Amino acid sequence: MDYLFFINSILLGAGLAMDAFSVSLANGLNEPGMKKGRMCEIAGVFGAFQAAMPMIGWICVHTIVTIFAVFEKFIPWIALLLLVFIGGKMILEGIRGDGDDGASLGRGALFVQGVATSIDALSVGFAIAEHTTLMAVSAALIIGLVTFLICICGLAIGKKFGTKLAKKASIFGGIILILIGIEIFITGIF
Repeated sequence: MDYLFFINSILLGAGLAMDAFSVSLANGLNEPGMKKGRMCEIAGVFGAFQAAMPMIGWICVHTIVTIFAVFEKFIPWIALLLLVFIGGKMILEGIRGDGDDGASLGRGALFVQGVATSIDALSVGFAIAEHTTLMAVSAALIIGLVTFLICICGLAIGKKFGTKLAKKASIFGGIILILIGIEIFITGIF
């Protein structure tokens, strides 16, 4: 593990974190009164999933490669379905006025967002397949930390604009999630 390993892991983390950043932005828009502890919880969930998925992929490469290869073609579909579901729900709530303004994201929805935004990181396990166990764990932790920091920024930016958009934030956030799902799908298919 040299400085190039750390730089590559940081860059990999930044690249993988972009979907989670966008979803964090939408969450901040939807909950402009979010407290710092809640921001850390949301960013922590995204960071944890982004760290876990490459490790799961790495383990698959070293154990059950054939099963993972079959599953890989479904990754874009899974991400699309999860994000369209959550985004659609946010849009409906915004149109109906079902929740309070800035209603808190439930833990179940947060879990689904974490899975949806990190599922493509499973394939990173192939990219780090030659890493030793220590290197793979280190890379995964760096990816998780980078994701956490990027998501904190996304939440902060979303909160700032969410205060100004108030009632339309849920609709806007839902549209963003659906667009992210479509982007993940198109990128994964092509």
